Order: sequence, then C-alpha cells, then structure tokens
Amino acid sequence: MSFLVDSAIMFTSQVLFFGFGWLFFMRQLFKDYEVRQYVVQVVFSVTFAFSCTMFELIIFEILGVLSSTSRYFHWKLNLYVILLVLIFVVPFYIGYFVVSNIRLFQRQRLLFSCVVWFTFMYFFWKLGDPFPILSPKHGILSIEQLISRVGVIGVTLMALLSGFGAVNCPYTYMSYFLRNVTDSDILALERRLLQTMDMIVSKKKRMAMTRRQMYQRGEEQNKQTGFWGMIKSVTSSPSGSENLSLIQQEVDALEELSRQLFLETVDLQATKERIEYSKTFQGKYFNFLGYFFSIYCVWKIFMATINIVFDRVGKTDPVTRGIEITVNYLGIQFDVKFWSQHISFILVGIIIVTSIRGLLITLTKFFYAISSSKSSNVIVLVLAQIMGMYFVSSVLLMRMSMPLEYRTIVTEVLGELQFNFYHRWFDVIFLVSALSSILFLYLAHKQAPEKHMNL
Repeated sequence: MSFLVDSAIMFTSQVLFFGFGWLFFMRQLFKDYEVRQYVVQVVFSVTFAFSCTMFELIIFEILGVLSSTSRYFHWKLNLYVILLVLIFVVPFYIGYFVVSNIRLFQRQRLLFSCVVWFTFMYFFWKLGDPFPILSPKHGILSIEQLISRVGVIGVTLMALLSGFGAVNCPYTYMSYFLRNVTDSDILALERRLLQTMDMIVSKKKRMAMTRRQMYQRGEEQNKQTGFWGMIKSVTSSPSGSENLSLIQQEVDALEELSRQLFLETVDLQATKERIEYSKTFQGKYFNFLGYFFSIYCVWKIFMATINIVFDRVGKTDPVTRGIEITVNYLGIQFDVKFWSQHISFILVGIIIVTSIRGLLITLTKFFYAISSSKSSNVIVLVLAQIMGMYFVSSVLLMRMSMPLEYRTIVTEVLGELQFNFYHRWFDVIFLVSALSSILFLYLAHKQAPEKHMNL
C-alpha cells in the first residue's frame, strides 16, 4: 500500500514538472513560432520532468520522504527513462529533423535518420575509450556504460559554464569594471553619428543628381542623329559612371562607420544606465555580490589547482567538514549530524534551484540567438539533450555535497562509477574555462576604451 502511495506522489510531481516544461516551451522558447511538431514539445517536457525528478529524489533522500525501496525503484526507473530519451529518442529526432530540412534526403529521411543515429552512437561509444570512467567488468549494455559517457559530456558542459559564470558574474555585477561615461561623451558620439548620416544623405543626393544628368545626356544623344552624333557618342568620356562608383565606395565606408558609431552609442548609453543603476540600493547589493563572487572565483581556481596538482578529492561533504572544523575550533557541544542534515538540505535546495533557473535562462538566450523557423525544432532538441546531460551530471557531482549516510542509494543506483575521475575532470575543465574567460574579458575590457577613443 505504501508503495502505491509513494508512486502516486512521484507521478503527481512528474506531471507538475511536465506541465512546467510544457509552459516554458510555449511561453518562452516557441512564443514567436508556430508549433508544428508536437513530438518536439513532448520530448522537451519529458526530459525536463525526469531531470527535475532526479533533483526531487535527492531532496527526498535527505528528508527521508518515501520508503527506501520506493526511492530505489523510482531512482532506477527515472535513470532508465532519462537515458532512453537522451541516447535513443532525442538523437534520432535530431537526425530526423535535420534530414527533413534537406530536400535531397526527404524521400528516404527515415533511412538517413537511422544513419545519423548510428553515427551518433559510434562516436558516443568511442567517447568512453580514453577515460577511466568505469570498471572493466561491466557489460556492454549495463547502465554504468551509458551513465559514464553521459557524465563525461555533462560534466564537461557544467565545468565550462561554471568557469565562465564564476568569472563573468563579478565582471557583470561589480561597478569597478564599468567605464567612466559622461553625458558629454554620449553627446559627442551622437554628434559624430549625425554628421556621418548627413554626409551619407548628401552623397546619395549627388549620386541621384549624377544619374539624372547622365539620363538627360543619354536622351539628348539619342535625339542627335547622323555622322556628328555618332562621333560625339564615341568620343564622350564616361566620367559620370566613374564618379558614381567612387561616390558609392565612399557611401559604403560611411555606412559601415555609422553602424559602428550607432553600436558604440548604444553601448555607452547602456553603460551610463548601469552606472546610474549601481548608485541605487539594488545596484549596491549586486556590487557587493560581485565582490563576494570574485572571492569565490579566486578560491575555486585555487582549490581546483590544488586538487589537480595533488590529485585530491574530498571524502566528506563540505557542510559536515565545515561544521566539524568550526566545532573543534570553538570547542562547543554541537550535534554535527543533525545540523549537517538540515544545512545540507538547504544547500542542495539552493544548488538545485539556481542550477535549473540558470540553465533555463541560458537555454532561452541561446535559442533566441540562433533559432529560425526551419531550425527551431532541431535547436530545441539539442537544448533538451544538453539539459538532460547537464542534470544527470549534476547528480553525479552533487553526490559529494550530501552527507555520507544519504549517498548510499544514489551510489547503488549510479553503479560502480569512478566518481573521483568526474570531480578531477570537472576541476581541469573549470580551471581552463575560468582562465580562458579571464583572458577573454580582460582583452574585451581593454579594447573597449581604445575602440571608443578611435571612434
């Protein structure tokens, strides 16, 4: 009876997650497009629902909601479904819609879709060869074989996003990195833009007048017949056409300059608004967050370097370790196990909410940047693939943030994976991503004032 009640609770939550994914698809991703393929919407919503269910099961592990047998069953069911979607369903439909957009393959698109899927499976399987991700005793169709490869892709994606976010967040929030922009700078740039537009208009007027003169001259030459008319038409120089080509080149150069001036004006206006916003209470709050995240970024880079150099992986979750250090330092009586459970629940909850929110915002921006009416279905499926792998990998890494007694079922379900490898791999990719982002933002920040001066 309890198993049926637990299953009803899980089914209800999955329906709610599915509905949220459906609404997000309609209200955010496809609000500017007509939904023609409902299978895309269903696949995206199912991926989102089962991804969120994994996070829900982590919270249930900490709180002790549902019986242990029910949690184990739903962990297994959830993993099998999400792996089925990520490895079989989504790649096949990506290939199907890609082939459907190519006229040459439309008659045999099912055949070519299978070819694309087999190609994906070949490279997906070969991905696991260079990495020590699992024990060699596992069979070729075991769940560990699939999770291990999905984990490599997902952890790489997580580390890249985390490394860039750890650097970009303080750069975006802190007023220290804002350029000093005044109203006179904006007015001077707007004046140059108006002058450039006036020059473009005047030169286009000259081109129109020259064309009109050439047309009138051609009419007069057509009226002149006989021998002298032929001689005059041959000996007259086409200076008007040469002047037109030169003026057109000048107009093209001025239009390119006007585009650059316009973009720079918009950039200065946005910077000026950010400066004004930084003076408000909310702006000062985000500025403080920027300093906090800059310290966090330096600490993460330092710890990732230490972990890589000394081949170190933590055995105790950070909450329990932090409480133990504090209790030992202050010398007070404290129930470490009780408070580590509650603080871990809050910490894991924050990680889950911020991960889902951050990923959905990133997916929305990415979709709007590259989507079109023909490619929208393919892009949504690619985003569903990224989302599913990202969340599966989050569970792999979040396992370390849970106290030891709550990792048991998660470890049993995921199988005998080399968990230490994923943490080391995350540190390596995070370090590369963070250092590359620092270099990129440094060059962009340094180039911005020079560009403003040159314009």
